[in-house]
Amino acid sequence: MSKNPKVGIIMGSDSDLPVFAEAAQILEEFGVAYDMTVGSAHRAPVRVHKYAAGALERGIKVLIAGAGGAAHLAGAVASHTTLPVIGLPVKAKSLDGLDSLLSTVQMPPGIPVATVGINAGKNAGLLAIEILATADQELQDKLSAYKRKMSEEQEVKGEKLSEIGYKKYLEK
Repeated sequence: MSKNPKVGIIMGSDSDLPVFAEAAQILEEFGVAYDMTVGSAHRAPVRVHKYAAGALERGIKVLIAGAGGAAHLAGAVASHTTLPVIGLPVKAKSLDGLDSLLSTVQMPPGIPVATVGINAGKNAGLLAIEILATADQELQDKLSAYKRKMSEEQEVKGEKLSEIGYKKYLEK
């Protein structure tokens, strides 16, 4: 657990950790403190309530929540807080994660959950950073540099592909 976390991360099962680790890694890259835990909407609803309801008091500004299958965790978290919640649907054993995506994105009126793609942990982390950056110029500057670097890398790749062709490009 980070000191003075700004982002709270909660996943439905420890088997979801590889997906949520991507969110943690990008938060670390940007120097954003976070905490991370497990809490199932169905198997540990009291834990989820306590985590979500106490997030604001702990200094959390944004929550990332998600699970596979029925994937009610993000909605359950959103129902217990006024903080923005980013839903991260996890690809489960059946339906290629479509069940998780639909369960996460289809929230009733009054309980919004911003939802990223299936297994898109990095995007969940980046969205949390973008939300925090609205009130943090240093983070905004880091995001601008990050996107500029990403664009420059794509320029180099595009030029190389055009120069050597796809067959040689794939060989490397």
